[in-house]
Amino acid sequence: MYKYEIIIYWSDDDQVFIAAVPELAGCMAHGDTQQSALKHAQEAIQLWIDTAKEFGDPIPAPKGERLIYA
Repeated sequence: MYKYEIIIYWSDDDQVFIAAVPELAGCMAHGDTQQSALKHAQEAIQLWIDTAKEFGDPIPAPKGERLIYA
């Protein structure tokens, strides 16, 4: 598991929890619950890193593990 910051918040517009990974540009996921948003975010992180490796793009080092629920 990667140790990137994940911010989870409720979206009134979408009626789902959004999980954003600020250290990885554009890396976001959503879910009906905070837990499912977190699970999808972890999958999105892996896909983001796999894609960056495929294209030779730099992968930022995680600043640390912190989960924020808002």
